[in-house]
Amino acid sequence: MKIIVTGSLGHISKPLTITLIKEGHTVVVISSDGAKQKSIEALGAVAAIGSLEDVEFLAATFMGADAVYCMVPPNNYFDHSLNLLEYYRRLGRHYATAIQRSGVKKVVNLSTIGAHLEKGSGILSGAHDVQNILNELPGEISIVHMRPTAFYYNLFAYIEMIKAAGFIAANYGGDDMVPWVSPIDIAAAVAEELTLNFTGRKIRYVASQEASCSHTAKVLGAAIGKPDLQWKLISNEEMLNSLTGAGMNQEIAQGLVEMYGSLHTGLLAEDYYRNRPAIMGNIKLEDFAVDFATVFNQK
Repeated sequence: MKIIVTGSLGHISKPLTITLIKEGHTVVVISSDGAKQKSIEALGAVAAIGSLEDVEFLAATFMGADAVYCMVPPNNYFDHSLNLLEYYRRLGRHYATAIQRSGVKKVVNLSTIGAHLEKGSGILSGAHDVQNILNELPGEISIVHMRPTAFYYNLFAYIEMIKAAGFIAANYGGDDMVPWVSPIDIAAAVAEELTLNFTGRKIRYVASQEASCSHTAKVLGAAIGKPDLQWKLISNEEMLNSLTGAGMNQEIAQGLVEMYGSLHTGLLAEDYYRNRPAIMGNIKLEDFAVDFATVFNQK
């Protein structure tokens, strides 16, 4: 198969590319960074250097492909001119146009837990909008919306807080349960879906391990020599003040507070628990804690 991978050599796209090449597929990796071309080619893939904002480039790159993996790359939350939700919707429209123009018949879209919600999920409503945009494509185009849960690597954001304050604090915490996931496990699931013979539309959740915030802190604490590490629950107002005080875009900060708050109330994960994966991924919290400790000790 000829498969298009977006996301350059990111956390998911790089292991996905490696897996697909090992399976014998022809892989084209889209990257906006020309400096990545040699690294992409070193993996055995073809580099397509261009912007996701360029619909003509996307359509030309998708042409002749058997399947496309679509994702919306992260953006700068500290850019005060950024309209994050419009950014999601715009790239969603670009993908839909390029898919239809190129004749691609199989799409795997990286969505997220909480994407079933029209409102109440904060910044994740952007992924909800992308799903809706892609679902408007003609029915002969098969689409899988991948819904990974909370990424382990987002825990790196708490390293400075642990070093400065000695604890983790957010407007979710304590006994709140979090379904965590590794990008390695997401990549494996995406690779499987790209190469399956399916028709229609479907949703697939991906998770590696479910754990409370308190247990998560305990595992991370043990790895960094702080066995009493606590994860404290703070108010939405305190969380918002912390984010905006660090210079984050006000609207995005509010969206993050709403997202974390919906995790605390259970709203965010309600559909996940109705449709949780039958088999969890291979990368467990203790495995990630090794990487967490390495990064912690380097800072």
